[in-house]
Amino acid sequence: MNPSASPSSPVSLLGIPFDENSSYLRGTAQAPPRIVEALYCDSSNLWTENGADLQAKLHDLGSVALPSGTPAAFAAIERAVADELRHQAPLFLLGGDHSITYPVVKAFAAKFPNLEIMHFDAHPDLYDQLGGNRFSHACPLARIMEEKLARRLVQAGIRTMNRHQREQAQRFGVEVLEMKDSGHWPRRAFEGPVYLSFDLDVLDPAFAPGVSHWEPGGLSVREAICALHSLRGRIVGADLVEYNPGRDVSGRTAMVCAKLVKEIAARMLGG
Repeated sequence: MNPSASPSSPVSLLGIPFDENSSYLRGTAQAPPRIVEALYCDSSNLWTENGADLQAKLHDLGSVALPSGTPAAFAAIERAVADELRHQAPLFLLGGDHSITYPVVKAFAAKFPNLEIMHFDAHPDLYDQLGGNRFSHACPLARIMEEKLARRLVQAGIRTMNRHQREQAQRFGVEVLEMKDSGHWPRRAFEGPVYLSFDLDVLDPAFAPGVSHWEPGGLSVREAICALHSLRGRIVGADLVEYNPGRDVSGRTAMVCAKLVKEIAARMLGG
């Protein structure tokens, strides 16, 4: 838990409706309200698998109003997150494409020295640039690590690592848990405050088709939840990114998002 937050502080949910740095398909900017709608759907409830009742433990803040253009939008995101962190409540960001993690972590790093990051993703997002864009959703972890915003980065579920990104991982000292080795992943323990970034495409598209980049061979929902439950560390913030409602014909991926929000939020509350 955040030691400066009251044990009774609810987890604040803040939408970041931004997808201008998506390299393939747009649509993730429409995700935040759809995730919240699924979270409160009467088809399920707000209890987590470990027995936490989140009925009074989640506070929906709505979404940040963002200007167009990456520089202005990133400045607004960083400012909004910093403002919310002053309220001393655990903060959970709902994206949006993965580029939002860079300005979000900038705000977290200013409040939490020695920040460590646990990153679930099919992609390492360590490109120096993609298509000439250094702020692409394929680049946020490179920006974070080169600016030393986190002292440690652990990535799990990776299955698209190319030579450039492998060199980047070595350059930044990233601990990469590739999907091909998932049967032998060690349990990860963190000493400092942890920021958890969960890209939905870490899941196999059979379980979560509502994403822009289908990467077969990923985690099942059950495997992802087990990995979340096994983490050892104090989670002070989190994001869920890359849900694309435009590819979620049945709405089932939205319910996967809701399930993940509940389980991650419970961990943020110390459960």
